[in-house]
Amino acid sequence: EQVPAAVLEHLERLALVDFRDAEGVRRLREAVRFAERLHDVDTEGLEPMDSVLEDRCLYLREDDVTEGNCTKELLKNAREKIEEYFVAPPGNIPLPKLEERETFEQQS
Repeated sequence: EQVPAAVLEHLERLALVDFRDAEGVRRLREAVRFAERLHDVDTEGLEPMDSVLEDRCLYLREDDVTEGNCTKELLKNAREKIEEYFVAPPGNIPLPKLEERETFEQQS
């Protein structure tokens, strides 16, 4: 089943994942097939969980700083940065425009 171009673009923006090549589209289709299997699970009469750890007491730990002043060293790992900030995808992953996506979908 074809995934509409607008849905692909929306999913890329939500997941910050690039689905533009055949491998990306294959992975997306596998994920959708897996998720569709969840419709077969009988949840009748079950209360939704707030957390998978409902049976445990969740706590906040102390935030102990053990090192610091390493901004320049950390920013060496960034492909792209603005001032002292990492630029996160889609800045690092250029996504195709909607017209390009439709062309790719017709070819696959």
